[in-house]
Amino acid sequence: MGASPGNAGDWGVESTYAWVRLLAAVLLSTIGGVGMWSIVVALPAVQAGFGVARADASLPYTMTMIGFGLGGILTGRLCDRFGITSAVIAGSIALALGYFVAASAATVEKLALAQGLLIGVGSSATFGPLIADTSMWFVRRRGTAVGIVASGNYVAGVLWPPIVQHLIASDGWRHTYLVIGALCLCTMLPLVLVLRRRSPVAASADGSRVASAASHSLVLPPAALQLAIAVAAFACCVAMSVPQVHIVAYCGDLGYGPARGAQMLSLMLSFGIVSRLAFGFISDRIGGLRTLLLGSSLQLVALVLFVPFDGLVPLYVISALFGLFQGGIVPSYAIIVREYFAPNQASVRLATVLTASVFGMALGGWMSGLIFDWTGSYNAAFLHGIAWNLVNIAITAWLLRRPKMRLMHA
Repeated sequence: MGASPGNAGDWGVESTYAWVRLLAAVLLSTIGGVGMWSIVVALPAVQAGFGVARADASLPYTMTMIGFGLGGILTGRLCDRFGITSAVIAGSIALALGYFVAASAATVEKLALAQGLLIGVGSSATFGPLIADTSMWFVRRRGTAVGIVASGNYVAGVLWPPIVQHLIASDGWRHTYLVIGALCLCTMLPLVLVLRRRSPVAASADGSRVASAASHSLVLPPAALQLAIAVAAFACCVAMSVPQVHIVAYCGDLGYGPARGAQMLSLMLSFGIVSRLAFGFISDRIGGLRTLLLGSSLQLVALVLFVPFDGLVPLYVISALFGLFQGGIVPSYAIIVREYFAPNQASVRLATVLTASVFGMALGGWMSGLIFDWTGSYNAAFLHGIAWNLVNIAITAWLLRRPKMRLMHA
């Protein structure tokens, strides 16, 4: 597997070192994941501070997700060329700098630029590239390992919202951003040192012959398969964004207060961790596409429940169910990419799919705010999300019905 017999047990695929670097990757993803969640919690404070409409206040989040998506491709290419350490170091510095710049933003537009160009791009290095890199270190337990490292993003969602909400309530969102930037800089750079060794798959002269990934292919041209998976990812994340982006603001509008919304977001993502671990285990047994269909169908159920129920207790319950149902969706795309494309294409293919999913989150978050401004209610936004969820289910079911053949070349 790219390592000599004498040291494969120490440094090779599914070795002790592979699990150690998996732990480091989870910690990096947890810390760097603050870039996705801090603006969600800060949204009400940003709206009040700049005196803008809900759609305008959602713009920094949208820019963050656009930066996160495009940054995934950029840092993925950086990872392919120079290794994962270079990508994560660059991302860590960009992330910290982004928080320092955003803290001094004079307008919501300048805040949005800092969020997109620095925070979003920086945070992206701790998601897609780490998932792709981790998938190179595991074969039999690939789904489990990918689920573990992908859960770091949700661990961030559990830990950061209450912390950020408390800091904002105490010292304001600008001071909170300065604290976050300093913390990222001091903790992430030392952790990168654990990832210095290149994976046996990445070091192989012919990555397409390594491991058993890409062992099957749907009877579709690679470009068409890539497009179908990307559209499915976009659709499911437009739906996913409605509660994830707006639950804090939604609770404020209902009179429960933003603190309750932050708790629901934390609860949602706590169950998302369980979901990512469980669905990773499931994907090792039923494959990525079936795991995607299962998760997307369950997410649809939770979205439907948000429409008729808006009481405090029901919202806590539905938030937990939503996290439990949808958490395994995004990691399943990493498994699909490794199942239907060659390993030496993994970083670029996965980055493209994750970029589509992030754009879905970005568009969905902005459109939900716009729909709220139009209607004065989030009911129409939830219905909008349900429609996109059905698109994802239709594409995934169609792909599952396609005949399969052995993949003869990358």
